[in-house]
Amino acid sequence: MASLHWSPEIALDHPEMDQTHLEFVDLLAAAEDALARSPAEGLAAYRQLVEHTVGHFGQEDRWMAASGFAPENCHSYQHAQVLELMQEVTRLAQDEQDFGPLTRVLPELAKWFVQHAQSMDAALASHLQQVGFDPATGLMARPPVAEEAQTGCGGSSCSTTPAEQPAAA
Repeated sequence: MASLHWSPEIALDHPEMDQTHLEFVDLLAAAEDALARSPAEGLAAYRQLVEHTVGHFGQEDRWMAASGFAPENCHSYQHAQVLELMQEVTRLAQDEQDFGPLTRVLPELAKWFVQHAQSMDAALASHLQQVGFDPATGLMARPPVAEEAQTGCGGSSCSTTPAEQPAAA
């Protein structure tokens, strides 16, 4: 059974972001279902989730760069950490036939995603709305002033402690 289902608590009222997040939730569920059938099917479905996540995080990182987030912001840093973990889980399953990390990371990604969407992604969606950022064109109605550059996650607090990352493989 899937660890995460699409729900209003993770919807952000940002159509492009919500669509990408819905796809993430669906691919995570598909990976869990496939892994329940066999390790090989699970790994194949997980690879699709990783591929989607590369694009998903890249899209958000591009939006942050275009809309006034400082390059060293913790939101992008968290994306890099999670993606690195996901790729290591792929490597372990593929190269070493160790499927234990894959089994453990899927429910942890579900927990992490809810927290990430409700905090960092919600702050990003709010920021994009405030500056009038159009994801289709990359243009803003009100470009931020240099002093307004977001250096954190875009919210009132920022933390990228290990406790807030998916559990290590």
